[in-house]
Amino acid sequence: MKRIFSLALVSILSTSCLAQQHPGAEEFAARAAEEHGLDQEQVMVLLHDARFKQSIVDAISRPAEAKPWFEYRPIFITDKRIRGGVEFWRDNAELVGQAAEEYGVDPQVIVAIIGVETFYGGNTGGYRVLDALTTLSFYYPNTGNDRSDFFSRELMQFLLLGSEENLPLREVTGSYAGAMGLGQFMPSSYREYAVDLDKDGRRDLWSSMPDIIGSVANYLHRHGWEPGQPVAWSARVAQGADMALVADRDYKANKGLAELAAGGFSAADPRAADGIPDTTLATVARLEETDGDKYWLTFKNFYVITRYNRSPLYAMAVYELSEAIRAGYGE
Repeated sequence: MKRIFSLALVSILSTSCLAQQHPGAEEFAARAAEEHGLDQEQVMVLLHDARFKQSIVDAISRPAEAKPWFEYRPIFITDKRIRGGVEFWRDNAELVGQAAEEYGVDPQVIVAIIGVETFYGGNTGGYRVLDALTTLSFYYPNTGNDRSDFFSRELMQFLLLGSEENLPLREVTGSYAGAMGLGQFMPSSYREYAVDLDKDGRRDLWSSMPDIIGSVANYLHRHGWEPGQPVAWSARVAQGADMALVADRDYKANKGLAELAAGGFSAADPRAADGIPDTTLATVARLEETDGDKYWLTFKNFYVITRYNRSPLYAMAVYELSEAIRAGYGE
C-alpha cells in the first residue's frame, strides 16, 4: 500500500509540475459553465494542460500582413504555388465544380484560398490549437491592439467545437493563431460555416476533401460572393484625384463606378468595364509597390475575401493567385 501511495504521489506531483496556472483561467472556466453549460472543473483541467508558447506571442507580434505589398506578394504568388493550384484543381475537379455550383462561387477562388492558407494542405500548422488560443487569450502581447477578447471567445468556441465534432482537444494542431485544417478555419468559423459535404455525419477539415472544399465555398457564399463578377481592377488615377476615396480599413464597396471616376479613379484598362454598369459599387484600395503606391478599384467580391482575412494584402494575393491558377488550368 505504501508503494502504491508513493507512486500515486509521484504522479500527482509530476502532473502539478507540468500544469500551468494561467491568469484569468478560473474566470474563463466559470463563464464556460455559466454561459454554455460546460463542466467548470473539466475546463480547468484542460487549461492546466495548455502551454504558454513564447513563439506564438512572437509570431502574432510580426504578422505577414504588416509587410508592404511588394514584400507580401512574393510569398504567395510563385510558380510553385500556381502549379500546385492547377494540380490541386485537376485532382479534385469534380469536387471543386460541385462546390462552386452548389454554393455559387468561382472555382479558382476556392482553390486559391486553400493555396494561400496551407499550400493545398502542405502546411496546416504545427501548434496545438489549445496552446495557441490559451496563449493569445491570457498572454496577448502589448502591440497597441489588444485582441485577447477575440481569442478568448475563440477558445470558448474551440471547447464547444470539441464536443460537437468529437475532436481530441489536446491533440488538434493548427496555426499560431489557432486556425485549423486545409482552409484554416478559426473555431467560430468552423462551427458556423463548415459543411459535411460527404454526408458522413461529421465536418472534417483535415482529411475529407469534400468537406474542405465545400466549407471554403460555403464561407464565401455566406458572406455574399457574386459568381462571375469582378474582384479588382487596376486603377488609373487622374491628377488631383480625391484621396479621401481611398479605403483605409473597411474595403466594403460603397461608391458607384461613375462617382469614383468623377473623383479621379477609373479602370486602367477601359475594356475591363465592358458590360459593367457604372452604378456598380466599388471602392479604392492602395497597395505599396517598390516604386510607389498602386491603386485598385475593388468590388464586393474583394470585400468578401477580406471576411476570410481582413487584410487587403491577403485579398489581393488570393485574387492574383486565383487568376494565375485559372489561366494555368485553362478556364
